Amino acid sequence: MSELETLSTAIMAEIEQAPDEQALEAVRLSALGKKGSVSERLKTLGSMTPEERQVMGPAINGLKAKVTEALVARRTELRDAAITARLAAEKIDVTLPVRTAPAERGRIHPISQVIDEIAAIFGDLGFAIAEGPDIETDYYNFTALNFPEGHPAREMHDTFFFNPDEKGERKVLRTHTSPVQIRTMEAQKPPIRIVIPGKTYRQDSDATHSPMFHQLEGLVVDKTANVANMKWVLEEFCKAFFEVPSVKMRFRPSYFPFTEPSLEVDIQCDRSRPGEVRFGEGNDWMEILGCGMVHPNVLRYGGLDPDEYQGFAWGMGIDRLAMLKYGMPDLRAFFDADVRWLTHYGFRPLDIPTLFGGLSS
Repeated sequence: MSELETLSTAIMAEIEQAPDEQALEAVRLSALGKKGSVSERLKTLGSMTPEERQVMGPAINGLKAKVTEALVARRTELRDAAITARLAAEKIDVTLPVRTAPAERGRIHPISQVIDEIAAIFGDLGFAIAEGPDIETDYYNFTALNFPEGHPAREMHDTFFFNPDEKGERKVLRTHTSPVQIRTMEAQKPPIRIVIPGKTYRQDSDATHSPMFHQLEGLVVDKTANVANMKWVLEEFCKAFFEVPSVKMRFRPSYFPFTEPSLEVDIQCDRSRPGEVRFGEGNDWMEILGCGMVHPNVLRYGGLDPDEYQGFAWGMGIDRLAMLKYGMPDLRAFFDADVRWLTHYGFRPLDIPTLFGGLSS
């Protein structure tokens, strides 16, 4: 066997045994590169006699062409094999259900949804959103709201008190969002039309009460505010929130330190179906909020003259509204961080509540 035949056999064996394209490229360089075995033999043609060149030229060039063809064929085989392996590894079972997008899997908590619904309703009625700190002074939480010394709400069993500071004064976790009323009256001249959603804290816990809960406060202050205005605002809110064409409301006398007169409001409902409450129909009544005309002392604490200005205010539990509207039986589940519960009761994040598109659609 001649030297070229031996070289050809060795190169072809290396090409056939190359396991991947990287190894095949190494074989190509060792044979056809600048210093490859075939290239080095091509360089010897110039030193040969014409007779030798006539014999060796076609032989060496034939070997080069043979190696090139073998490299192309082997590269095609390796690429086909790689594609086949990749298809086998990345195959998809088309019978499996399609995974939902993150925007579809995520859910808005019912409390956040209800706050957005409330903001949409009162925003349409011309109200602004106001906020205040969760940690309050005794003055804003009690004194400025006409709570007398010794009032039961100041006692330890109702209120979370902080340790006394260097002056002996104790701050509290606010027991209602009403302190924001005083802060708003101090910072803004009437007319005032605000709603105040936020967290509040009281020492109470059962199926319908939580140590931390959410409350909505409303305040209107101007020179002509009256009970008729308040009744209209609350009726319009209840119709929009519960998405019913009409509601009947019952106003009963009550007592709150910061309003005079004070009223509690019941709304018409139907409880004839087990586990279901329907509003705007039926013969039953359910208490949903407290309200009244702002007490003159509260106006004075807010820096307003009660002989010139008057107002009305109301407060309701956001958690309770959510439970009533969406049929949630236990308040404690709101704070359990159970993904299953949130998936069932939550709302899709792109469904923004509007009065035109529907609050809970």
